[in-house]
Amino acid sequence: MPDHLTAVAQLAASFASRFSAADFGQAAGLLHDLGKFSTEFQRRLEGASVRVDHSTAGAQEAVRKYGRAVGTVLAYVAAGHHSGLPDYGSLADGSSLAARLARQELPDYSAYRAADLPFPTSEQLRLRLSLLKEQREFGVHFFIRMLYSCLVDADFLDTERVLSPNSAVQRGGYPTLLELRGKLATYMSTKYADAPDTPINRERAAILRACRDKADEPPGLFTLTVPTGGGKTLSSLTFALDHAVRYGLERIIYVIPFTSIIEQNAAIFRQALGDDAVLEHHSNFRYPDEADDDWNEDLSRLRLSTENWDVPIIVTTNVQFFESLFSNRSSQCRKLHNLAHSVIILDEAQMLPTNLLKPCLAALWELVVNYGATVVLCTATQPALRGLLPAELRPREIAPDPTRLFTVFRRVTVERLGALEDSAVASELARHRQVLCIVNTRTHARELYNLIRGEEGAVHLSARMCPRHRAEVLTGVRQALRECAPCRVVATQLIEAGVDVDFPVVLRAAAGLDSVAQAAGRCNREGRLKSGQVYLFEPVGHPLRGWFQRTAAVAGMVLRSVDDPLAPQAIESYFEQLYGIEGEGLDRDGIMRSIAEEGARLHFPFATVGQRFRLIENDLMPIVIPWDDKARELLQAAHFAPSYRLLRQLQPYVVQVYPHEFSDLKRIGAVRMEGGIIPVLTDTTLYSKEVGLQPATGSDGAEELLIY
Repeated sequence: MPDHLTAVAQLAASFASRFSAADFGQAAGLLHDLGKFSTEFQRRLEGASVRVDHSTAGAQEAVRKYGRAVGTVLAYVAAGHHSGLPDYGSLADGSSLAARLARQELPDYSAYRAADLPFPTSEQLRLRLSLLKEQREFGVHFFIRMLYSCLVDADFLDTERVLSPNSAVQRGGYPTLLELRGKLATYMSTKYADAPDTPINRERAAILRACRDKADEPPGLFTLTVPTGGGKTLSSLTFALDHAVRYGLERIIYVIPFTSIIEQNAAIFRQALGDDAVLEHHSNFRYPDEADDDWNEDLSRLRLSTENWDVPIIVTTNVQFFESLFSNRSSQCRKLHNLAHSVIILDEAQMLPTNLLKPCLAALWELVVNYGATVVLCTATQPALRGLLPAELRPREIAPDPTRLFTVFRRVTVERLGALEDSAVASELARHRQVLCIVNTRTHARELYNLIRGEEGAVHLSARMCPRHRAEVLTGVRQALRECAPCRVVATQLIEAGVDVDFPVVLRAAAGLDSVAQAAGRCNREGRLKSGQVYLFEPVGHPLRGWFQRTAAVAGMVLRSVDDPLAPQAIESYFEQLYGIEGEGLDRDGIMRSIAEEGARLHFPFATVGQRFRLIENDLMPIVIPWDDKARELLQAAHFAPSYRLLRQLQPYVVQVYPHEFSDLKRIGAVRMEGGIIPVLTDTTLYSKEVGLQPATGSDGAEELLIY
């Protein structure tokens, strides 16, 4: 037992040293398992069937040794190292920290004193944080999360060393960021060696030079505002690697809203840096284990690294990143200490969740100011965050003169058509040989498609189609565009989420200006035309609701006062007005308020915040579509041995629906539960090759479900 505590303490101290808290890590590591010194726990180790609370002892001892303030900080960490960070709560809740600190009947663990463990002194335990007045309590709460991460990762790793030595020896051994910088430089010089000397390529080269130059600036908060086609993916990676090497930062984390963009960017990074340096971590991607045919040691090592992000390059989702920052669970928090001294690039930064914007920005502020991270907000449509950030944290722009860049890279003309009936939209689509129409709801997309399905090249695209189905449709769309064949696509806004298509004409139903800009990015994308044409229209008979209605209304106000809806000034005005209207809605669930309310007394609601902080609805239900032979093969395996591993492998065949629709489909016998855990569509007449899953009741009446 002393050996485990000492080993965990040393590891936790090394992790916490990144943010000047090694002594806290040492103390947490020594405290966490003190309860295992009890006779009762030793009997359990010998095989006795008894439950022993071994984590409360460390929490109580922390307060005895270090007093109420520092002791409570350590008590949260020790008490939650298995069950998750608790709410401070009240004595009435037996799982709360308050109740556990007051618990009288604990097994006697005093035998730990004979081990002479090297506890730090009270004088050594001093919080070294820059605490912003507006979020002092948040800063302390965030420190507890980071310290908790150090402890639980150290505990997992030392346990793995003893119980799973084969896994332990697979960890590490990744290329250094210095080596990766050299690989990227070689890749970039090869990639652009034969690039023609055009005005656009000269501008891309200027953006790349600016990224290299700005990499020498000290760590902090940056923006990279680059229009579509400016090469921001590889330019931002260049900045990140140069900056990390210059300042001794340890890893680069790309945070991206949509899995479709992640898959694209991860593929680019692997091509440039090699397969063994890039960790792809999101719900649609699973690394193989030893039971899989494609298992190898490099992939097995990356699979282990999804647990704690100990790899040089991580590509992940907004959901994985931000929900981990506010979770109370050890499995999600384990990776957090590896955010310290890293470069964090938020791609498509305009997609930061508006209803959680204030807590997200507070977390980013902490990472920059107290944990040595550099954060880059990377997008073509930069959100107006200056008024929401403290005066001490002003972002520095990397790109050279973004306003001029938007003029140089401008490839479309925008025209407003006013209110249009569906019949008029269908006529407009029939008038163009190659055209994309983006609408806001699945029902609208289906109805418009039905109006034009007789036209040559008519295509429907929405999340009612499983990802593998959508990928096949998009392959056909891209081929038609290359061959100048008729191609008339009606899609929901999912096509704006990093889907690389290039239409000469795009129609966009009323939406927020960020969505309009994303739609414009699908028009004349490669600059083959002198100018592409984007038409904005207000759909008649398809009213928007909630968030979609508010963003469209704000866009309408801005459009009445600007000539160019894609100009940086228009985008800035749009976000300023949107955030002003949202007000308290920027922290809809009261995350910041709940942390501040009793934070001065260190009474934090960790478990409650973990439950509340959700970027997407949790009540969406997956349905597996037996789309092709691969899906049917996996479902056949699931019939004999259903498992959550197989469900993950079936992700490319999943359509997400709301619970009421799932219930309707089950009620009519259209869905069965394979092995009790895998929902499968059995009535394949409800799944159309043209429009995907059709609603059981005739209309789903919902906006598109964009899965982050």
